[in-house]
Amino acid sequence: MSPLWTAGEIAEATQGAVHGAFQANGVAFDSREITSGDLFIAMKGEATDGHLFLEKAFASGAAGALVSQEISRPHVHVADTTQALDDLGRASRARSRARICGVTGSVGKTGTKEALFAALERSAPGRAHRSVKSYNNHTGVPLSLSRMPREARYGVFEMGMNHAGELAALTRLVRPHVAIVTAIASAHREFFDSDEAIADAKGEIFEGLEPGGTAIVPFDSPHRNRLLAAARPHAAKVLTFGLGDGADVRARESIATPGGTLVSAALPGGELTYTISQPGEHWVSNSLAVIAAVEALGGDLAQAGLALADMPGLKGRGERHRIAAAGGEALLIDESYNANPSSMRATLKTLAAQKIAGRRIAVLGAMRELGPGSGDFHAGLAEPIETACVDYAILVGEEMSPLAKALGQKVNFAHVPDVASAIAAVRERVAPGDAILVKGSNSVGLSALVDALAGGKD
Repeated sequence: MSPLWTAGEIAEATQGAVHGAFQANGVAFDSREITSGDLFIAMKGEATDGHLFLEKAFASGAAGALVSQEISRPHVHVADTTQALDDLGRASRARSRARICGVTGSVGKTGTKEALFAALERSAPGRAHRSVKSYNNHTGVPLSLSRMPREARYGVFEMGMNHAGELAALTRLVRPHVAIVTAIASAHREFFDSDEAIADAKGEIFEGLEPGGTAIVPFDSPHRNRLLAAARPHAAKVLTFGLGDGADVRARESIATPGGTLVSAALPGGELTYTISQPGEHWVSNSLAVIAAVEALGGDLAQAGLALADMPGLKGRGERHRIAAAGGEALLIDESYNANPSSMRATLKTLAAQKIAGRRIAVLGAMRELGPGSGDFHAGLAEPIETACVDYAILVGEEMSPLAKALGQKVNFAHVPDVASAIAAVRERVAPGDAILVKGSNSVGLSALVDALAGGKD
């Protein structure tokens, strides 16, 4: 295969000057991620300067660097490395013949991105590309674009935002042929006056659609008409997906199985029956968006169905672990990456449907960036906790005080100050046959609890 970038191509894309020829097969701006043959981009941030880590990057095998100061190693010199990253991403997109999909939403975007990648990779092994982790912001998106192999047949890019206007800029970099909005929920309410404003911001993704592009919109969303109005000026075709009658891609039937969910879906041109390895109604909805996108991108629907059946759990987003519990085992469900009121309800509903021999234990951390209504949003979790028949709840952090008050005597719970206390509380109470759901905003740090219980760490 051709190198990802030559020094000359990097210089042409960024209007830089080459100092020492080199070829790069990867791109990173975090020196800890550098592997042999990578390009290291020395970014200047508020907290640190990537130029301080140049020697570390080259020691890890960097082939060259993109810098804004002179160095003795092979490099391309530019005036501004942040602008150069955008330029490199833009150049990668311009040279690519891949069919591109952009994914956004308040919930489900990372899972949908990963599932769509798996579906496309199944029929085009080694020719599908996607953004890794949650690289979905003003630096993560151009980085993901710059990493796209020139031979890629498909590209899937996650795009996030917490302010109006951010997605408009990102989608014009990605220029998708297909754009998905997974769902709208009260996430980042600290920065928005209403859920309607969030829907408007998510609808910006359609502004970057390529001519002839397809917009994919959640049919069951209360903001469906708002999203449709945002899509129609930019999309040649609009598809809706969901569980309700009238959706273009709809689940006629979904049946929970020991291995996930069996779905019979109606499409504009026929039907498809497939299994999702992930449990829960929200994953049924995500899978319908994936199927709609595969068809719009010209992918193989049969292979997509097989990929959905084989897809493993995602770390922090539904991955499951069997952990030791006093002579037996318990089930640990890792949803520790993020949380908002909508995703909390969805995962609690999944916990309720879990067939277990023991108790249902919910370890719940704060939901961040909810603004002035944070207390009410947290207190509002009392009802779904009761409905999910949670036997014991462990509430982590001061922000959970309104929920503790709302639960009162209805559900047994402990309110603890931090993750270390939560680890101790789980270890004290877990018994064989229990199912333990762990969910909270990423900044709460509940991933450390998962690591401690699943990996035996302190």
